[in-house]
Amino acid sequence: MATQVPPEFTVNINDRKCARCKRCVDECGFEALTYSKEYHEIIADDAKCVACHRCATMCPKHAIRIEDNALAYKYNANFSAQHRKNILKQAETGGILLTAMGCDQPYPILWDHMLIDACQVTNPPIDPLREPMELRTYIGRKPAWLEFDGEAGLPRLRTEMAQNLKLDFPIVFGGMSYGSVSYNVHKSLMLAAERTGILMNTGEGGLHQDLYQHRNSVIVQCASGRFGVHAEYLNDGAAIEIKIGQGAKPGIGGHLPGEKVSEDISRTRMIPKGTDALSPAPHHDIYSIEDLGQLIFALKEASRYKKPVGVKVAAVHNIAAICSGIVRAGADFVTIDGFRGGTGAAPRIIRDNVGIPVELAIAAVDDRLRQEGIRNQASILCGGGIRQSADMIKAIALGADAVVIGTSALVALGCRVCQKCNTGKCSWGIATQNPKLTARLDPEEGAQRLTNLIHAWGHEMEEVLGALGVNSIESLRGSRERLRGIGLDEKTLNILGIKPAGR
Repeated sequence: MATQVPPEFTVNINDRKCARCKRCVDECGFEALTYSKEYHEIIADDAKCVACHRCATMCPKHAIRIEDNALAYKYNANFSAQHRKNILKQAETGGILLTAMGCDQPYPILWDHMLIDACQVTNPPIDPLREPMELRTYIGRKPAWLEFDGEAGLPRLRTEMAQNLKLDFPIVFGGMSYGSVSYNVHKSLMLAAERTGILMNTGEGGLHQDLYQHRNSVIVQCASGRFGVHAEYLNDGAAIEIKIGQGAKPGIGGHLPGEKVSEDISRTRMIPKGTDALSPAPHHDIYSIEDLGQLIFALKEASRYKKPVGVKVAAVHNIAAICSGIVRAGADFVTIDGFRGGTGAAPRIIRDNVGIPVELAIAAVDDRLRQEGIRNQASILCGGGIRQSADMIKAIALGADAVVIGTSALVALGCRVCQKCNTGKCSWGIATQNPKLTARLDPEEGAQRLTNLIHAWGHEMEEVLGALGVNSIESLRGSRERLRGIGLDEKTLNILGIKPAGR
């Protein structure tokens, strides 16, 4: 059957600039460019181009330009060009449309409709260049009160403190499994986490044996497929996270195609080489909050009660009640992933239509836990569309203790968000297991880029805290009075718990 789906992009090569060095041919992971000896020129197959911009970036003469295909569809407000392309693809394949990264639909981005307060006269701002600013935070269970005793005026803490995770910046690198991303990505994240005093999450694919030496910088994940989960793995992380769901695909499992399961991934995940890794939608031992509580304490028992155990869930409509149950089940932290969270692969229909924005979820959960008097029993982490330090500050003001970043970290490593992670052909060496492609990402350079990003965001956070007149990020947590909404309806403002701008 001849395809009727037109190419999304066109590759324009300036013939006068092109040196015929064939660098672009070597760089394209999708084989969209070839060299013709007959015509002594570079030939582009537009149908294979995904706009990853590797060729354009690496071209020494800057002779390549990638543009949207100008093929015009007759305008129709109901059947957009994208809808018609999707119908054509499914008419030809009879399959589910797969995609990657986060939701790209034009839903309102609530971060962009919130403004941050500032101090002026009666409550003066703080100069972050001259005054100490504290970005450190602690993740885990906190006591409701502290008891002291002591002699000769020397107080001694009597209250037994639960194990907490120290973050020098209120940031965690989100769970991206070894298999969905390359070993070099994991190593870059690991080294950057170690150097900045934060943590990285392994995702649901286990931890490569060579990276166990960085154990103090790792949250190990236990997902429904139990890939790579064993006693050494659980005991070598700084914390354990039970993955129930993720923002890009609430209510469904995961799938790593067999062609991405190399020898190393096979060994790490404890599955046969070349076989599909299918994680079921539910944990087959969790069908109630009581079941979840049993797994939480089984993992605490397996790790000798030496580390926090958390739970990751997707942001859905009843998220406040869900998180209340999770905290009461014994979780030390809850990670909430909004519907803009990234993924290596997901059905487009799920990614673009299921779940809710994390902004609403954080506010609802923080409010519910405070009302029930259990907010101190667990920390809240949130992810799913954190793009900049301003988003972080707003998330913390809404009630989060720290944020989780995934896509932003990959962009820092070179990702161009072409949304083709599921193909395994990533030209930037990120979402691939092809040795030729993975070699393009140097872990040392990647770690430096991530370290620079964390420090840059940290400096910006200090500037904003200074403008707010506070010198500690923990002083901002849940302080919604410091936010104002603009262009938001009354109901949304009410859920967020913030006032409109001008009030």
